Amino acid sequence: MIITAMFRAPLSRAPLSRRRCIQALALGGLARRAGAQARITIRLSHVVARQTPKGLALERFGELVRARSQGRIDVVVYPNSLLFGDADEMQALQLGAVDMLAPSLSKFGRLGFPEFELFDLPFLFETRTQVYRAMQGRLGQALLAGLARQRMVGLGYLDNGFKHMSANRPLVAPDDFAGLRMRVQGSRVIAHQMRALGARPVVLDFGETRRALAMGVVDGTENPISNFWTQRMHEVQTHLSLTHHGYLGYAVVVHQRFWAHLAGPDRQLVAAALEEALAWGNAIARSENEQALAALRESGGIHIHDPSAAQRQQLRAATAEVYQGLERRIGRQWLEQVQQEWITG
Repeated sequence: MIITAMFRAPLSRAPLSRRRCIQALALGGLARRAGAQARITIRLSHVVARQTPKGLALERFGELVRARSQGRIDVVVYPNSLLFGDADEMQALQLGAVDMLAPSLSKFGRLGFPEFELFDLPFLFETRTQVYRAMQGRLGQALLAGLARQRMVGLGYLDNGFKHMSANRPLVAPDDFAGLRMRVQGSRVIAHQMRALGARPVVLDFGETRRALAMGVVDGTENPISNFWTQRMHEVQTHLSLTHHGYLGYAVVVHQRFWAHLAGPDRQLVAAALEEALAWGNAIARSENEQALAALRESGGIHIHDPSAAQRQQLRAATAEVYQGLERRIGRQWLEQVQQEWITG
């Protein structure tokens, strides 16, 4: 069996519409599956650079699969939005134009899973330990299981650490955000957070963010340090504020149809390799962000601010209304469960 539909050229150069390109890739993949050959190719698309914690973990996953299958199963990783971007990767998965994704947890809200936006709440988590308890406990597993409603299989979580604010001025108090156009993911929680701070949220694909900052389309954004560094945002932003206000994580997912096409032993091999790669990626996430912050400091091209405890409390108070907005949409029980899990473990 071959599970593949190799992508040869940027979609922007194709004469077909974006949707028709996705459909063409999907049909190509289905045609190749009909061959029932022994070799399997898994197409894995993501939107960040290879050198980020996510990028490194997914490359390691591919290496483990190839080694354990003796080259029979090949994982082709397309990083940095080379294959699909934020706007169309989920559609590509559902149409079969790609086999595996690692989207940010924010993206599941627009698919009908607003519970995933719990992880977008500002100042909900103080430590990675709290995040891991929520992900690995009943709440995290219930979220993954719920993806079956959209015919997806959730295979695990991947960490990229805490987010920080950047702009061309310091962002350490609520008044600093007034009037700024801040790039955000397509998350109602994150958009509400920016509005609560007095900024205007602008939804953009991650791959378009640096250019939008350089051209003045947006004034600032939020990112973990590793994303900020690997996308060279310090070249188009003059100030980075270590607000530690929110969390960015990912869920690795496949489509049920693709997963069902794999033989049982192959599913076990892929799942075991992914579990090991995710554990490794989560372990290096902190060091990768620390190294990126050291590189930023050494570059000398950006002013780095560390808000005081009092300033962070002001930001927390200003964004408290965001919790109420999410609670109205998903119910109080989800908030209570996530807080209970990270408190008690």
